[in-house]
Amino acid sequence: MSQHSHLSFAFGVLGNISSFVCFLAPLPTFYRVCKKKSTEGFQSIPYVAALFSAMLWLFYAYIKTGETLLITINAFGCVIETIYLAIYVTYCPKKIRMSTLRMIVLMNFVGFGTIVVLTYVLAKEEEGRIKLLGWICVVFATSVFAAPLSIIRVVIRTKSVEFLPFPLSLLLLISAVMWLLYGLSLRDIYVTLPNVVGLTFGIVQITLYAIYRNSKPVNDEKLPEHKGDVTNITNNEIETVVPASDEKKIEVSVDIEIVDKKEEQKDEQDEEKKPKEQVTEVKNEKDNIDVNKSGCEV
Repeated sequence: MSQHSHLSFAFGVLGNISSFVCFLAPLPTFYRVCKKKSTEGFQSIPYVAALFSAMLWLFYAYIKTGETLLITINAFGCVIETIYLAIYVTYCPKKIRMSTLRMIVLMNFVGFGTIVVLTYVLAKEEEGRIKLLGWICVVFATSVFAAPLSIIRVVIRTKSVEFLPFPLSLLLLISAVMWLLYGLSLRDIYVTLPNVVGLTFGIVQITLYAIYRNSKPVNDEKLPEHKGDVTNITNNEIETVVPASDEKKIEVSVDIEIVDKKEEQKDEQDEEKKPKEQVTEVKNEKDNIDVNKSGCEV
């Protein structure tokens, strides 16, 4: 066995190990699903796509001779992803179950079947089939590797790595490196290209984790401020919005208006008969108390 074959085998074995662990990463999630008998609202799309990807690479390894290491890991991927989907379909709501089943039928049966037929119809020789199927695998695998873009946007926007677990990101990076080296050692462009993309996004995720691992999430800093604004407006706590100088002006103007009004009432009542003066004085005293009280409230 040549040195080149030794390297290919070593990288392929390491790629199998890292991918094997990646396939097992959702086990805690599905254990919780079985325990609670609920899918808790998460989607089945990643598992349907993972099954489709494993089926494509398994077919590619079958067409291209000597790809035992690709066959082993993708055969395991097909089995474990089928188990995940079976659990998901069992415990998800009825409406989501029907949409998931339709997606499985369209992608993993109709779609994959169409690719198999086209591969044999459009390409009559093995080399042509490998090339056609290889580019199909590259396009789909690249789109799957680009899926973490949404997570990267969330991390940058929130400055939080809550949804970017370091162990899984590191494991995916290692897996991409191993399969990239495996493809380079075999000079297989169809295995190499998707893992270049995977390596790039893996480095970006690790870099973001290093930058934001100790950062306080943006929401924790801004939410209290916005919450306070909304609460103050809702509860009509004007003093938190109106400047202090304007508040004093409001109090003075209101006090003056009330006092002027009371003085007018007093002048009118002075014109009445003297027996009513005592009653008037008592009333004016009460009005003065009301004026002071009103000024304190405002």
